Amino acid sequence: MPKLKTHSGAKKRFKLSKTGKPVRAHANMSHILTKKTTKRKRNLRKTTVADVTNQKQIKRLIPYK
Repeated sequence: MPKLKTHSGAKKRFKLSKTGKPVRAHANMSHILTKKTTKRKRNLRKTTVADVTNQKQIKRLIPYK
């Protein structure tokens, strides 16, 4: 069977945790930051596990990661 190609956009956006769950960054941190509270911005910096409904598809996009 031939090697699978990794999706270029997905490899930049996701990585897998030690347990194999896809980890992603939060949205809403690029602009219009003055109206957001410091606490909200601090929590948006952290990563989070991708939703269960998307995990199978994300793993398919990054097969060797």
